[in-house]
Amino acid sequence: MRVIGLDVGEKRIGVAKADSGTRIAVPVTFVEVNGTEWQELAKIAKLNNTNFFVLGLPRSNEGNETKQSVYVRNFAKKLTEMIPGAHIKFQDESLTSVVAEERLKKSKKNYVKGDIDTEAATIILQDFLENFTVSMAQKEVEASSEPAGNLSAAENVKAAVAGASETVTNLTKKEADKVRLNTKKAKHKMKKATKWTSFIIVLIIVGLVTAGVSLFIIREMRRKEREEYYAELERKKEEARFNFTILPGETIFDIKNNLIALGYSSEEVEEAFNAKYDYQFLKDRPEGATLEGYLFGETHEFYEETPVKDILKKYLDGMDKVIKENHLKEAYEKQGLSLFEGITLASVVQKEAPSNEQPTVAQVFLSRLSYGIPLGSDVTVSYALDVLDPNREVYQDNQAALTIDSCYNTRNHQGLPCGPISNPGLSALKAVAEPSDSAYLYFLTGDDGLMYYSYTEAEHNQNIYSHCQNLCNVSL
Repeated sequence: MRVIGLDVGEKRIGVAKADSGTRIAVPVTFVEVNGTEWQELAKIAKLNNTNFFVLGLPRSNEGNETKQSVYVRNFAKKLTEMIPGAHIKFQDESLTSVVAEERLKKSKKNYVKGDIDTEAATIILQDFLENFTVSMAQKEVEASSEPAGNLSAAENVKAAVAGASETVTNLTKKEADKVRLNTKKAKHKMKKATKWTSFIIVLIIVGLVTAGVSLFIIREMRRKEREEYYAELERKKEEARFNFTILPGETIFDIKNNLIALGYSSEEVEEAFNAKYDYQFLKDRPEGATLEGYLFGETHEFYEETPVKDILKKYLDGMDKVIKENHLKEAYEKQGLSLFEGITLASVVQKEAPSNEQPTVAQVFLSRLSYGIPLGSDVTVSYALDVLDPNREVYQDNQAALTIDSCYNTRNHQGLPCGPISNPGLSALKAVAEPSDSAYLYFLTGDDGLMYYSYTEAEHNQNIYSHCQNLCNVSL
């Protein structure tokens, strides 16, 4: 009988097969989960003339079923609906994908993620076959230990003896003696037959018990070896695990340096930041725009050797989620901004004010835009300097810095800077979507750390004189 083993995942399904006679699992292929998986599995089952499936059932380290276990059980239910007569068995699995990848790495062959799923399905099916072998051996031992019910030779001899004894009294002495002699011979034969039959039974029982015990011992040894192997893999994974954080307000310059500090090469980092990523919100950017502003600031866990591209995708996923959940595109349109422009303004708000003041600062900038007044934001000038003169070799004082010819310099250029100047956090993104209902045109952060707002330039200059003698003169 053929058996199909499946490693069920949400993106791919690894497939293996085995013959119950040879009990050796071999990899077959992997099937993409895209709506056609049921037809593919039915086709594989038909080619192998079987409806017997073994599915890997994941569990937690404590042995409890997980969210993925529920997914596999639901998959099994659907499989029985799509393939009538399908017979399902579950096999506990633990880190099979990890073990599968280790095997493939040792083979020194190029492989894709689907190959890992196929190898995992092979491991699952082999484990099931070994468990099935031990179970069958134990059943045979139990059956052999019951009273023998088919000892025909001994029973026939015993019946002959009983019959002969009953006729002795009806015979003459001479005939009786002859019968007694035959009876004695028959008893001897019965004892001999019984002895050999018992000896054969004992040999069978001993053989089966030995086979069962041997299989059990081998199975236990393999189980312990696997447990130790898994424990070592977990230890290595734990050692290889690290957290990476992008803080709201950090720029791509900061993020690149942090990645290089972790050991990534500058070449890989640059390649990842210049790569193309398939997200709808990135398609709204103007030609030549960078990822600045689109890496949503939060902490994620990664493993050593995780490609930089995969790291960046995690933060792009975060930005995608925030945009959709907060309907930012629609909210920015109500403020007269595109998604790109809204994120750009949020990046300025992020650098200019703490979260509790961001809605009012956003209102100031939106008001200045509506009146055609330059934003006049010093943080945009600082970003322009970071792009064109990061070591401040040319622009050595604030007066010179404010004259820098850059589309990021909102002192000299009206409107928004030509792109985001940082990666804004959630509060800044929402502040631009929902600004306060005030009507200020100016603001500053005082030496005491408080925000001061005003309606006119004269009031603003008074606030500078009264509250910002030191901070307003800090080098850009």
